[in-house]
Amino acid sequence: MNGNVDVQGRALLTIPICNAPNSSETPVEMWVDTGFTGDLVLPISQIKQLGLRESSVVQTAMADGRETALDSFVAWLNWFGELREVEVIASSGQNVLLGVRLMLGRRLTVDYRTLRLTLE
Repeated sequence: MNGNVDVQGRALLTIPICNAPNSSETPVEMWVDTGFTGDLVLPISQIKQLGLRESSVVQTAMADGRETALDSFVAWLNWFGELREVEVIASSGQNVLLGVRLMLGRRLTVDYRTLRLTLE
């Protein structure tokens, strides 16, 4: 899977998301966030557009140490040839984040000279 590095230095991948197995996919550009240990973070507006099903409320530790409860939703990804159910944390912000849980067992290479990203 290939991505790029934007002018702000963010490592980005575009990944197709669907709201149920065998439903149509919507490509979503995501910021690779190695500080986020979950699957995905999406803005609540995008979660509504995608029609994702709410699953639970999760307790989350924020970067500044605060703990908060956030709504969680279910999405589906074709992840390296395998249909995979993932947890999506709702955000009031605008950032779309791809977390470490999806990258475990994979090799992430970010080349800031060529502005290319590879996840294999």
